[in-house]
Amino acid sequence: MGKTRLARRICKSLGGALMLEQSEENPFLEKFYRRPEQHALQTQLYFLFQRIKRLRELHQSDLFIPSVRVSNFMFERDPIYARLSLTHEEYRLYEQVFQLIKTETPVPDLVIYLQAPLDVLVSRIRRRGILYERNMKREYLEQLSESYTRFFLGYSQSPLLVVNAENSGLQDSDEYMERLMDEILGISSGRHYFNPVV
Repeated sequence: MGKTRLARRICKSLGGALMLEQSEENPFLEKFYRRPEQHALQTQLYFLFQRIKRLRELHQSDLFIPSVRVSNFMFERDPIYARLSLTHEEYRLYEQVFQLIKTETPVPDLVIYLQAPLDVLVSRIRRRGILYERNMKREYLEQLSESYTRFFLGYSQSPLLVVNAENSGLQDSDEYMERLMDEILGISSGRHYFNPVV
């Protein structure tokens, strides 16, 4: 189950506005996968500025778009990648920039964390067929997965729904989506888990 695909389906169900991260727009990303030590800072800062730009556009158009907004990215997770990719000095610089612009970001009404085993993630990346992602090392993905788990274990800024995303085929099931939407609409606070068998 991919986050963009799920965001589109949730947005359609709620009749809201969709705000997507556009990874393919980052001109440094392919270079980062080839030589991470040389291009990590540029890649990370581009993503940071891209996300804040999307959030500002959202804020400026408040009067003209539906009240429900669905996104496939979360601003607060950005430092997860930065910690894994940047040198200590680069991360200190990045953190200063992040803290300066963090104050402009809204707090989500609900965060959905899609969780899947590492082998499933590796398989999906291969199936996606994006050439430069083939250089992604398994150990990097393992560190990333562990970092996400730690981040969401301590996350408390918004209600959180942890979704078992191991079986991507479930997302095509109308029954699955109905149950997921019921779960989403019933959450007002706290941490919740969604692990249905359809």
